[in-house]
Amino acid sequence: MIPVMEFRQFTEQQPAFRVLKPWWDVFTDYLSVIMLMIGVFGCTLQVAQDKIICLPQRMSSNASELDLKSVLHVQANASAPPKEMKGLKTNLDIQQYSFINQMCYEKALHWYAKYFPYLVLIHTVVFMVCSNFWFKFPGSSSKIEHFVAMLGKCFDSPWTTRALSEVSGENPEEKDSKKNSDLALSPGEGILEKSPSLRSIPEKIVADKAASVLDKKEGEQAKALFEKVKKFRLHVEEGDILYLMYVRQTVFKVFKFLLIIAYNSSLVNKVRHRVHCEVPIQDMIGYKEFQCNHTMAHLFSKLSYCYLCLVAVYGLTSLYTSYWLFYRSLKEYSFEYVRQETGISDIPDVKNDFAFMLHMIDQYDPLYSKRFAVFLSEVSENKLKQLNLNHEWTAEKLRQRIQTNGNNRLELQLFMLPGLPDTVFELSELQSLKLEIINNVTIPASISQLEDLQELSLYQCSLKLHLTATSFLKENLKVLRVKFDDNRELPNWMYGLRTLEELYLIGSFSTDASKNIVLESLRELKCLKTLSLKSNLTKIPQSIVDVSSHLQRLYLHNDGTKLVMLNNLKKMTNLIELELVRCDLERIPHAIFSLTNLQELDLKENNIRSIEEIISFQHLRKLTCLKLWYNGIMYIPEHIKKLSSLERLYFSHNKIEILPSHLFLCHKLRSLDLSNNDIRFIPPEIGVLQSLQYFSVSCNKIENLPDELFFCKKLKTLKLGKNSLSILSPKISYLAQLTYLELKGNHFEVLPQELGLCRALKSSCLIVEETLFETLPSDVRDQMGAE
Repeated sequence: MIPVMEFRQFTEQQPAFRVLKPWWDVFTDYLSVIMLMIGVFGCTLQVAQDKIICLPQRMSSNASELDLKSVLHVQANASAPPKEMKGLKTNLDIQQYSFINQMCYEKALHWYAKYFPYLVLIHTVVFMVCSNFWFKFPGSSSKIEHFVAMLGKCFDSPWTTRALSEVSGENPEEKDSKKNSDLALSPGEGILEKSPSLRSIPEKIVADKAASVLDKKEGEQAKALFEKVKKFRLHVEEGDILYLMYVRQTVFKVFKFLLIIAYNSSLVNKVRHRVHCEVPIQDMIGYKEFQCNHTMAHLFSKLSYCYLCLVAVYGLTSLYTSYWLFYRSLKEYSFEYVRQETGISDIPDVKNDFAFMLHMIDQYDPLYSKRFAVFLSEVSENKLKQLNLNHEWTAEKLRQRIQTNGNNRLELQLFMLPGLPDTVFELSELQSLKLEIINNVTIPASISQLEDLQELSLYQCSLKLHLTATSFLKENLKVLRVKFDDNRELPNWMYGLRTLEELYLIGSFSTDASKNIVLESLRELKCLKTLSLKSNLTKIPQSIVDVSSHLQRLYLHNDGTKLVMLNNLKKMTNLIELELVRCDLERIPHAIFSLTNLQELDLKENNIRSIEEIISFQHLRKLTCLKLWYNGIMYIPEHIKKLSSLERLYFSHNKIEILPSHLFLCHKLRSLDLSNNDIRFIPPEIGVLQSLQYFSVSCNKIENLPDELFFCKKLKTLKLGKNSLSILSPKISYLAQLTYLELKGNHFEVLPQELGLCRALKSSCLIVEETLFETLPSDVRDQMGAE
């Protein structure tokens, strides 16, 4: 007998695959097992028992003789005493009967009656293989294996349970406050218990080190699951091979059902008990016709009708499956009910094979889809990242990264983190927070704990503020720096910062910035004193002029874009500092001459070649610093002498060849930078600058230094490098306050020993070739090397 378990290999699949088998597949599997048992049972009977039994049939010519003998036999028996009954003798032995049975089985018995069990067995195996083919086909089985593995991990993940239990309609801050009140009061005191928010989890975990380690491990596992689900979704949503495979195998089963019903219904009556057999073997055994009995005809007839009923039920189930496949849109799946039930509103809808597998899972248990949806939500992923981030960046670790910035504030800089750790808001001493390339940053109400926070820098960060955090920043923030790629990325809450004094914006605005709503909003910043724009403006927006009543410093770095229509500058009369850097200016804008309060002007990296307009600067009585460096200026006009209030003058990186003596009539000059020009001669009038402390003529073509230079006894920094000097006057000793001297790149052969009289000059601030330094007396070298 053939065990049914031998056919297990046709239907065997991983137990986990059961989640993709809806009720109709399970039902048809059981029907297939029953049909398989019918086929196996029939095949076993065919092998174990005689198939047919035949007896020879007398010839018609002997019939009268047979009847006469029968009559005489009956009369003799009537008068004679009773004796044993005997049948008709055929004079055939057992081998002849076996031969006749075999011949009649092959020739006279209908093929359906002979092969019915085998047909049942074959059709059933085909049904079983077809039902599970998509689990075995390489193109679909790999996707199913990955999906089922991820589904099980997502279902069992502690993060799934935690996320579903913690999502509610309340704000995180409200949940935090309720959580704290729950800790203070017992539930029996009238406080309604609430699930703690994700932000409260680290506080509980810190108290329990064992739990902290466990939760951290769970968090890392969940983080890996999010990445797997994301990549798997991108891969599976590209095609619909699983859907097509399932549709094809269902259509094939329906076609198979119709075929089986059609031919079985017409042939089931061919299974008969008595079979007339006529074979031409009379010369061998003396008989030609036989009457045969099909011993299993009755059983096969019952089995065939039973089989037809099972196939009919199987087929109707397959028809229902086809209706389900074509009536519903199975290539799209909506998580609307999950979003409503869980409150996770950002769970995306899916399509193609991903959607089809989720529809199949819903037929098994909708809870799987609900728990799996947690790993499709960006909100859930961000909360998990936040939890892991809090574990990684503790308050102690962040405190070690605090440094003092250029504004003498305690600053914490965070770069390319997946989010903002909540532990940042435990650093109460923090005064400045700098965030670079951090996405999905949410500032909670707990920022109010940073009472000393005055400066915030956001470099390519997407930021959201809680309402309480917005109110806090409006009342406390003094300095804001924002770097963006598109002006639409600028945070809207920026324009309501009532106490903001300094605003630094770096990024590209729209072409017509004057009509830009973003810049229009700047007029609301009533306390703004400093505005820096590193962008691509073509003209100064009217919105900047609107804040001119309190704006004192304006920095425009235009990245080479030509700035035209500067007349608006005339209205900004309160400016004390103005920078127009890389604005492609060819002349000094006349509008600047109306800024009577201007103290510092920087026109760096423009295309200015002539500065004849410099005479108009005489009206700017308060101008103390003029920077015309990195331009193409060929000469300095004599009108420079009119700028008697100048204290710092920068002409470096130009094309100046001659220094006019009138330049040195600006007797208040303390810093004069003429480096990187083509100057060959320094006028002796330089000695007039008795207040000069910084003088740089490096990278020129100077061959001699006037002795009058050394009469500037307040000089602290003297840069003479990369010239054509060959002699350094001993009068260098007059510069007793000299602390920095650059001589490298000249033609000196020896240094004067009078350098030793410059007591403030140390070897570390004497920039000269090593061999040239060795020409100094050893006592001078020792003196310079001493601390």
